[in-house]
Amino acid sequence: MITWEEFNEKCGQCKKCRLCEKRTNVVIGKGSKTAEIMFIGEGPGEQEDMTGVPFVGLAGQLLSKMLLAAGIDESHYYICNVVKCRPPKNRVPLEDEVANCMNYLRYQFLLVRPKIIVCLGSTAAKAVIDRDFKITQQRGVWSEKKGISILATYHPAALLRDESKKKPAWEDMKSIRKKLDEITNAS
Repeated sequence: MITWEEFNEKCGQCKKCRLCEKRTNVVIGKGSKTAEIMFIGEGPGEQEDMTGVPFVGLAGQLLSKMLLAAGIDESHYYICNVVKCRPPKNRVPLEDEVANCMNYLRYQFLLVRPKIIVCLGSTAAKAVIDRDFKITQQRGVWSEKKGISILATYHPAALLRDESKKKPAWEDMKSIRKKLDEITNAS
């Protein structure tokens, strides 16, 4: 089994795709390394590339506020992205870029061993749940794979662009809190 140190080193040296060419930092993840919940976003933005930390920009700040409001403490989650390097101009990662990063995401999953996966946005949902996933039609619906509860919701950046998505995203957040309670009470 790979260690966190080995994982971080592998990510830092990665040159599997064109995204490595312009990155400032590889953005691996943050949060509890024994978390029950793993939030997976699309990829780093400008602020994340500068700091090397995921979800520190406006979308990340909104996500933090939502988690706090839902009563989901930092000790319960780990946050990462499908791709670890910033796509140019924050474009959606291309299929080959996602494919080249999937083993890193799998390693993160094996290291954290979450009981719940939350895909933030369609890119993460397509990478993790189903490549034909439709976020507007399928968000908020729980599924299970190998004993892991999986849900997709809107990416916080989408909430900043479209206020009408905030209410359904909040309903999803409450559902995540409920699932966390079920899991922690069962163990």
